[in-house]
Amino acid sequence: MTARLAASVLVLEAFLVFFAVLAASQLSSAPTGLVWGGGLGLAVVLVLASGLVRRPWGITLGWVLQVVVVLGGFVLPAMFGLGALFVAVWFGMLRLGRKVDRDRAAFVERWGHPDTWDDEAPPAAR
Repeated sequence: MTARLAASVLVLEAFLVFFAVLAASQLSSAPTGLVWGGGLGLAVVLVLASGLVRRPWGITLGWVLQVVVVLGGFVLPAMFGLGALFVAVWFGMLRLGRKVDRDRAAFVERWGHPDTWDDEAPPAAR
């Protein structure tokens, strides 16, 4: 569950970055090509990273990308706040995902995997 939640956050963050690029291209004093190239590149990397969170280094990559998004505040100041909000969401989803993973593992250890049950009820309920 941790990987699914982390991937969801990264994809949502890619949308945030895309819309920030639209705003920054009009509001920022940074060169337009740099804003579009860097912003769209970051959005693509966020989407690609969402598929890599299952790898051992995937969560670390996600943390690095969180920092990069917050640093986008130097191009569009609103990204400092929005990036910080997504850092909080990222942290919360990692905590929640790990809790669900632990609870699921404890359930399987106690009752066995549902695929091994003879019918739809847990062994103790039969």
